[in-house]
Amino acid sequence: MNIHDTALIGKNVELGTGVSVGAYTVIEGNTHVGDNSKIGSHCHLGYSNRPDDDSPLIIGANANIRSHSIFYTGSTFGDDLVTGHRVTVREATMAKNGLQIGTLSDIQGHCTIGDYTKLHSNVHIGHQSSIEDYVWIFPYVVLTNDPHPPSEYQVGCTVKRYAAIATMSVILPGISIGEGALVGAQTLVREDVPNDMICVGNPGKIVGSTSKIKFRDSDRSAYPWRRHFHRGYPDEVAAAWQREFPES
Repeated sequence: MNIHDTALIGKNVELGTGVSVGAYTVIEGNTHVGDNSKIGSHCHLGYSNRPDDDSPLIIGANANIRSHSIFYTGSTFGDDLVTGHRVTVREATMAKNGLQIGTLSDIQGHCTIGDYTKLHSNVHIGHQSSIEDYVWIFPYVVLTNDPHPPSEYQVGCTVKRYAAIATMSVILPGISIGEGALVGAQTLVREDVPNDMICVGNPGKIVGSTSKIKFRDSDRSAYPWRRHFHRGYPDEVAAAWQREFPES
């Protein structure tokens, strides 16, 4: 392990083999960090705003948490977590393997996130959101959860696997984005988006199937995107997609 002299490590902290911790980082008690993880400088892991909260923070192997990021207690992350700088993740977030969280993004807790979901920079994920596997959420997207703001009533958004939400879109409370759906840039989504459909505009409207979208330099279909885009995914996942689309 490589722990900087200025880092503060609390009681009952478990750090795996090969973990490095940067300068001025604080790791509170009952935090578990998996093997070969890198924690940058000025991070705070296991933060709690409730003195009586001793629920663990569990971070899997091979994580790369960059500087000034804050992770609250009571969350669990699978292997290969990657963050940008100044990320905030609140309590009771349950994420699987390969989650990427871009710089200045925040996850407001009580959320579930599937395998290899990618959140770009400045993304806001509201309480009680449910995001499935292999989802793309691009910069400045907001998933909301309060249909009568301000109120105590919350209903999170659902984003199903393979969906893509383009930059600066807003998803209203309780809305479901279907499997393989595409939400265009700057779209206000007020109604559920069916599987493999395109929603664009303000207010958002369904304008057709993603199968209609072609690459600008050819007549090839751009969707489903997993037909042609495999970078950053495990070999076994890419191989399964290639078997699914053998003509690609």
